[in-house]
Order: sequence, then structure tokens, then C-alpha cells
Amino acid sequence: MSNTLLIIGFVWPEPKSSAAGSRMLQLIEIFQLANYKITFASACAKTNNAFNLESIGVSQVSIKLNHSSFDDFVKQLNPKVVMFDRFMTEEQFGWRVTEQCPNALKILDTEDLHCLRKGRHQAFKEGALFNKTYLFNAIAKREIASIYRCDLTIMISEVEMHILKTDFKVDEALLCYLPFLLKRIPENDITQLKPFAERAHFITIGNFLHAPNYNGVLHLKQNIWPLIKKQLPKAKMHIYGAYASEKVNQLHNDKNGFLIKGFAPNVNTVMQQARVCLAPLQFGAGLKGKLVDAMQNGTPCVTTNIGAEGMFGNLAPNGFIENSVDKFAQKAVELYKNEALWKEKQQNGFKIVNNRFNKKHFQTTCIEKIDFLLQNLQSHRFENFTGQMLQHHALQSTKFMSKWIEAKNN
Repeated sequence: MSNTLLIIGFVWPEPKSSAAGSRMLQLIEIFQLANYKITFASACAKTNNAFNLESIGVSQVSIKLNHSSFDDFVKQLNPKVVMFDRFMTEEQFGWRVTEQCPNALKILDTEDLHCLRKGRHQAFKEGALFNKTYLFNAIAKREIASIYRCDLTIMISEVEMHILKTDFKVDEALLCYLPFLLKRIPENDITQLKPFAERAHFITIGNFLHAPNYNGVLHLKQNIWPLIKKQLPKAKMHIYGAYASEKVNQLHNDKNGFLIKGFAPNVNTVMQQARVCLAPLQFGAGLKGKLVDAMQNGTPCVTTNIGAEGMFGNLAPNGFIENSVDKFAQKAVELYKNEALWKEKQQNGFKIVNNRFNKKHFQTTCIEKIDFLLQNLQSHRFENFTGQMLQHHALQSTKFMSKWIEAKNN
């Protein structure tokens, strides 16, 4: 008999709109390989971009926030494992899962460290250097508490693993490093990609609901693109991304070759047509899906320290990492014009995908860790006294606020 997994999604997965959507499908694949029966539930409204999970054998259920109907649902489902998509979902539903299914293994998928992204954003807005003062924010108190209340937390970045262990003193037994899980790129696929001479223009891509992406495009338009355009007057900057608002569309400028293209139905198609990918991110966290898309499609990149964080390890990057506007633009032009350099950086990208993000390296290890915790859940929880304490005290405020909202709505 197969084990049962309940995933409680913050949103319905949209793999064509965001890296988070692709990431969720990667996690689902791990459990399907281990023969789990999977139910995905969310209180969020579906958009037209939502992936049809039933097409891959995953049940879809709409649930309500602050409503006891979830209690009946989860008790009847009685899942062996529950995975929360981001800490806010654990806050909302974690206590209900604990009450109705106390023996269910609870996993938190952070996507990225929200407190890190929030702290960096705040430091950026204040024009200050990021430090622990910004890291130890109100979001951090909630997010770290959620990590402790869960039995295992999935982390996508080695850098964020290090931050949790050193700055927040989280026990490594509560953490699992699980980066992007990608197929190996075979040599035959590489030879099918468009060569340097058949590619043109620059590209960037990213969901515009994500603040770092909008800021990056604005930074590109105001500060970087004029320097590139001056040296490459015929080049164009193609900007793709879901949910482009009016303020995003207003950045479109035909004369300057700064083109807001909107949603890309197929990221591979547009990425393979471009010669260079630009990702001038000034704040953010986690791994950057746009850089993975570029590497998979043989498109070298220029990015910042924020963009490169956790991506390359000890391997040479698939382009350049520059934070200053002048150097960023200079390297973008150099990469665009120099075919030999371009080919070298392209090969680096293939090596990174195949060596750092090969899914076969991580899928089995992850399931083995989950199996071990299922067999040793009582002792594992006994060692996590902080989690017990938070489960007993801190969570009660969330619980009773939820109950108050439900009573009020009735």
C-alpha cells in the first residue's frame, strides 16, 4: 500500500510563470518515484496559468482558511506526510494537522528564506549594508519558529543552509539540502542548440509579482541598458515575465530597444534565441530560476552576487558576476561580441547543470531521509525541544486567532 502525501500549497503551481512553480513539480516527482499517493490542496484561487496536477496523477482539493472543514478533510485523508509550501502555510494549517494527524511527518518547503529576502530588501531601500540587524526581522521570528515546529525543512540553497546553522543555530538534523532537480543535459542536445552566430539580443525573464524581478528590470532600464546600447546600438533587450503590471509595461521603449514582451509560453524557445541573459538583481534569496533556464539553453549570463548566490559552488560561472553598473555593462558587451568567450561560458553552464543540479544525485537521498524520520519520528521530535516548546506555546496565538476569525465569520 502506498504512503500518502498531502501538500498544502501557498498557491497553485505555475511552472511557466515562476521558478517556484517548477520547483513544486520537482518535489512532487520525488514522492511519485517513491510511490506516494499525492493530494495537493490550496486555499488560493487558481489562475489560467495554473498547472493541471491531475494530468500527472495528483489529486487537487480546494480548502478554506480559518475553517474547521479542513480538520475533517485532513483527518479523513490521514496522510503519512504533510508538506507545507512556505512558512505562512504552516502557520495557517500546521496546528490543525498536529491536532488531527499527530503522527504525520511535517515537512516545510521554504522556497527561499523569506526573512533573508525581506531583510535584504529593507537594507537596499535604506541604502545600507545588509547585516544581522536586517536578518533578525519580524519575518525571521515567524519563519524560524515554523522550521522548528516541522520535522524537516527543505532548503534550496547551500548559502541559506549555512545561515540557518550559523546565524540561527538550527540543528542540521532538521534540514535537508535539495537544490533545483534537473535532468542531465546530454551532448546530443547541446549540439542541437542555436550557435553564437544565429543568436541575437539580450534577454531577462522573471515573474513580475516578485519584487526583486521588477527592481532588476528597473535597474536595467535606468542604469545598465543605456551603457550597453551606446556600444551595441543594434542590440535589443527582451524582457519576459508573467503578470506584467501597467508600471512594468510603461518601461517599454521601441526606440531604445527596451522591449517588454510579457508572458513567455515557452521559456526554452525565447532563451535559445537570445545571445546573453542579464540578471542584475539587487536583493533577493534562494536560487534563481532564470539562471537555470539560461544554462539549460546554452545562454551565458551576467548577474550580481545576489543572483549568483548558491548557484555555482566551486565551478566557474556561466558568465560574469558584477555588481557595479559600469562593469556589468562592460562584461555584457564583451560576452555579446566575443564568440570564443561566449562558448567557454556556455560550456560552464552545462557543467553546472550536470554536476550541481543533477536530480539523480538528490532524489534518492531525500526519500531515504524521509523514510528514516518516519521510522524514528518519536526520537527525532524528542531531540527537538525548541520545536516542542513552540508547538505548545507560541503556536497557540495563531491557533486562537484562526478560531476567532472563524467564529467571527460565522
